[in-house]
Amino acid sequence: MICTRLVSAAIAIGLLAQAAGSAYSQSYPERPIKLVVPFPAGGASDTAARLVAQRLQASLGQPVVIENQAGAGGTIGTRQVAGAAPDGYTLLLASIGTFGSQPLLYKLDFDPNKAFAPVATVTVDKLVLVAGPSLQAKTIVELVQRAKAVPGKLNYGSAIGIGPHLVMELFKTRSGTDIVHIPYRGGAPMISDVIAGQIDVTINGKSVLLPHIQAGKLRALAVTAAQRWREFPEVPTFIEAGYLNAPYDTLFGIVAPAGTPTTVIERLNAREMQPADLPRVCGKSDDPSE
Repeated sequence: MICTRLVSAAIAIGLLAQAAGSAYSQSYPERPIKLVVPFPAGGASDTAARLVAQRLQASLGQPVVIENQAGAGGTIGTRQVAGAAPDGYTLLLASIGTFGSQPLLYKLDFDPNKAFAPVATVTVDKLVLVAGPSLQAKTIVELVQRAKAVPGKLNYGSAIGIGPHLVMELFKTRSGTDIVHIPYRGGAPMISDVIAGQIDVTINGKSVLLPHIQAGKLRALAVTAAQRWREFPEVPTFIEAGYLNAPYDTLFGIVAPAGTPTTVIERLNAREMQPADLPRVCGKSDDPSE
């Protein structure tokens, strides 16, 4: 009899919790949502987040405010969301680095794999190695030749501990070159410095570099995709050049603090979070026609 009552009570509590979650989901959101981007404005992650915010705001009927919390390879903004209330009003624009390189390279006081609940994949951004107009290297082969001729004289920019940084270090190892790393907090100032000739090369997302390449401000040397881009069929892949064994893409997604009600996550996930124009810019596969 006691067991029966306990089971009945447990079922009742579960039903009440489910009903409460359903009611919360129906009223959510009742105020603006904050979407934290752990890098400065103007970079690939910021571009993706702002387009997603537009779609979410239109479909949810509440403002979605972008908050750029840059620093420490993205860990500052990530930590902020990890400690936020799990109510669906604070979200994070995450990348593969959030769950891959950050825990390996930084002494975090939280475990990203336990601190977050996945909401939705946003887009995939391919990377491209670019040179400024002042660098006398028109191809990746010429870049390697130049770097070997003057070891330690050329440099490249990237944020610390993220995908582009790791790809460039792998490229340096595979090519046997000494190219000095110049750390940046994010993509926008770094791209400006490459264009201005303050640094020699950088590697970043197609979403932010493609317009500058098309405008002739930057020169594409190699791409990380499995196939050449349809926009620049003359530019080889890192795989063709022998410096990568597989393609490398940056994956962006939305996550919420662990413990966020499932009904809220489902409501967010049901929205059209992937902007229609992102696939044309970033690509969703290795199809060169994208």
